[in-house]
Amino acid sequence: MKVSRRQFLKLTSGGIALLTVPSLISFRALATDNRLDATGVEALALDYVQQSNNAEQNCSNCALLKGDTGNTFRPCAIFGGKTVPITGWCSAWFAKP
Repeated sequence: MKVSRRQFLKLTSGGIALLTVPSLISFRALATDNRLDATGVEALALDYVQQSNNAEQNCSNCALLKGDTGNTFRPCAIFGGKTVPITGWCSAWFAKP
């Protein structure tokens, strides 16, 4: 069976699309599911709250918060990189140097 160049390109591009779409979907799922569950065991163990009661102590000025400044949700080192709102607080909080 002879395959023309056009057929080959169609089949190849279709195969590539089929291989990349599932990985894009799973990447998006991981990105949205990475937020810390405030009712989870690790959050409860550190008295985590999504809204700090003290304006001077919150995730935005904690040394454990990582990621880009300006994002409202950023990864926290104490919670294994799960994202937390910058308005949150936990008992592991300590000021940025």
